[in-house]
Amino acid sequence: MSLPRIAIAGFQHETNTFAPMPTKFEDFQLAGAWPGMMRGAPVLETFTGLNIPLSGFIDAGDDMELVPIFWGGAEPGGYVDQDGFDRMVAMICEDIAAAGPLDGIYLDLHGAMVTDDFEDGEGEVLRRVRAVVGDDMPIAVSLDLHGNQTKAFVGLATVVTIYRTYPHIDMAETGARARALLGQVLERGKPFAKAFRQVDYMVPIQAQSTMREPCKQIYEDMAALEGGDIVSVDLATGFPPADVHHCGASLVAYGQTQVQADEAADELLAIMNAAEKDFHDPLIPAEEAVRQAIELARTASKPIAIADPQDNPGAGATGDTTGVLEALIKRGARKACLAMLWDPDTAARAHEVGIGGTFQASVGGRFPQLGCQPVNVPVTVEALSDGSFMCTGPMYGGSQAELGPMATLLIEEGGCEVRVVVGSVRTQNADQAMFRHIGIDPTSQDIAVIKSAVHFLADYQPISETVLFADAPGANPCKLAQIGYRKLRKGVRLGANGPAFEGAEQ
Repeated sequence: MSLPRIAIAGFQHETNTFAPMPTKFEDFQLAGAWPGMMRGAPVLETFTGLNIPLSGFIDAGDDMELVPIFWGGAEPGGYVDQDGFDRMVAMICEDIAAAGPLDGIYLDLHGAMVTDDFEDGEGEVLRRVRAVVGDDMPIAVSLDLHGNQTKAFVGLATVVTIYRTYPHIDMAETGARARALLGQVLERGKPFAKAFRQVDYMVPIQAQSTMREPCKQIYEDMAALEGGDIVSVDLATGFPPADVHHCGASLVAYGQTQVQADEAADELLAIMNAAEKDFHDPLIPAEEAVRQAIELARTASKPIAIADPQDNPGAGATGDTTGVLEALIKRGARKACLAMLWDPDTAARAHEVGIGGTFQASVGGRFPQLGCQPVNVPVTVEALSDGSFMCTGPMYGGSQAELGPMATLLIEEGGCEVRVVVGSVRTQNADQAMFRHIGIDPTSQDIAVIKSAVHFLADYQPISETVLFADAPGANPCKLAQIGYRKLRKGVRLGANGPAFEGAEQ
């Protein structure tokens, strides 16, 4: 008996509609923390063994004949350019149409893609693929935990699996679960019953970590719902910096019958409703975070980590705001390091000057509309890199980063001692290798500032005495009640126990 032929493709983008820069076709072509765009056979060759959903699907067994179609992923950012989106989806659809007889399709998507014309980018991807293969073709999809799911999207997918960890250390596992569910659908010859629910409140990104409560317990309770006739239950906690109608947390359940799927979905929704009171906002003003870090470092045996979540490139922010850096300098912080600040011009200048050289730098702050300015200080170039290094942490480990020219700059203005890693490709810091490959051992520092929201916890929390979350300027707004939303569904609460959205002010 021949194996079922399954077409596989990945198309990922997390769209921050508040980010000041659009996401172009060329951004998907570039390699960063993940590989660049590719079609056909290289997909199988490149993605074997990585912590990426597509890799997990590929590596999960030998019970399917996999037909590699496409991969495209870009660093989170602003709206995806419509022309680029159309071109990439056309590649997927054309290659699926040319693949010959298929028994199923697997798509590694994100769940929070927004294009110039479509709020539900993933739903539009599925709609166009369905136009090629028809309504009866089984399509399995894996999603990021931060997906803003819609009823239309869930209706178009046969099965959906969603990351269950944040930081996302189970991406490959999520792809493997999608493969297992698709296999069950093929074996039984018909889809499972499905149920979809939306949660009535939005959860700020910095409160979504499954390493911390209440999400840790929520996801444990969710996993316990599975078994017997309940074949899968998954929760997406949502991506708040997206001004779209269906922004927010949602869940999907699959069962042997509709009654069973509905019961599981309602039980998880009840768990989410009961947990609303337990969510809290950990942000503290940047200068206060630095003051506390300096004080704590006096007696700590490990570094104090400061997250800069509102300037997290992993959520579409620019990665170049200077609020925390200014606080470090103002407070005279010593033995402090910061990574990574996106500043290609300063990185290039450092490479011109060379190791040991000094120059007057204008660091970061290239988007004044975000509420900060460049930091103008003399710097010493301590280390240089071409930005090519192997990631080693739980999330990105095994991936080859390609971040372009990078430099470690020493700032000693006003008696401080701050080392800043600047780079040329916008990327969040979720891996110690971003420091280590360019001469900084974060465990030897008193303070480590990390431009990330939560993903950094997987690699940095074990080496940190404590973690503080700074409230500083950035395009990843985390205080939901203060965001100028215009398109949300009426009545959804802006944060746990937050005010209800009543519509945009006229």
